[in-house]
Amino acid sequence: MQEQRQQQQQQQQQQQQEQQEQQRQQQQQQQQQQQLTLRGKCQQQQQQQQQQQQQQQQQQQQQLQQQQQQQQQQEQQQQSQQQQQQQQQKQQEQQQHQQEQQQQQQEQQLRQ
Repeated sequence: MQEQRQQQQQQQQQQQQEQQEQQRQQQQQQQQQQQLTLRGKCQQQQQQQQQQQQQQQQQQQQQLQQQQQQQQQQEQQQQSQQQQQQQQQKQQEQQQHQQEQQQQQQEQQLRQ
């Protein structure tokens, strides 16, 4: 379980690095475009596009975090299930003991 979580975190870091590189590339493109075009309209449109792309990247990061949280919750559930199973086994053992005791008592009564 822990291994899975670590792998996921590594993937997340890689994706974040990739996203940061993409943002750098976008900024470089923006600078080139500003040098190329002095018209205000073109610049505004390109900046808006860049902002939208950044927002999408942030959303993707949030989704990744949510997936991680879900995984942790699943792990917790599994742990609690294991605990429950252990408890059930203990209870069954206790019941067996009780049955054995009852049998002994019945035998004693029969002897009397």
